[in-house]
Amino acid sequence: MSYLLDANVFIQAKNLYYGLDFCPAFWEWISANNTKGQVISIDKVFDEIIAGEDELTDWVKNVGNTLFRPTNTLVITQLTKVSDWAMTQNYEPGAINDFFQGADYYLIGHALAGTHIVVTHEVVSNSTKRIKIPNACAGLNVKFMTPYEMLRRENARFVLGVHNINKPELKKK
Repeated sequence: MSYLLDANVFIQAKNLYYGLDFCPAFWEWISANNTKGQVISIDKVFDEIIAGEDELTDWVKNVGNTLFRPTNTLVITQLTKVSDWAMTQNYEPGAINDFFQGADYYLIGHALAGTHIVVTHEVVSNSTKRIKIPNACAGLNVKFMTPYEMLRRENARFVLGVHNINKPELKKK
C-alpha cells in the first residue's frame, strides 16, 4: 500500500512549513519514497500544481513522471463507485458538480483502484456545499490521514547536520 498525496500536501508544504528554499529534506524525502513506490500522486494533482506557475511547478516538472500517475481504465471503473456515492449523499448540486470536475474525485478513484492511503490536509465536514476528501474516503472505506501522520508513520527525519541545536556543546556558546 502506498500514500496518495493530495495537491494541498504539496502546496501548503511549499507555502508554509517545508519551503523549497529552507527545507529541501522534505522534498528529497518525497522523491526518495516515490522511487521506492511508497509515495505517489496523480495527473490531475500535477495539473493543479502546474497552474500555479511557481517554484513548486519547477520542482514537479523535475521530479519526473513516476510521482504523478495517469488515470487509467482501472481508475475509471472505480469512478463509478465514487460518483454513485456522491450522488446518494445530501450535497448541493454545485458541490457535486465541482467534485466531479476537480482532482479530488480522481484522487478517490485512484485510491480505490490501488488500495492507496489518501494523504490530505482536509478534515471531515458536515457542510453540504463542498465534498471533502475525508468524507468521501470514509463513505467509500478508503484510508486517509494527514501528511504529519504519514511522516510519523514512516519515521521521516529532517535533521540538521553539524549545526544541530540539540548538541550540548552548541547550546553553551
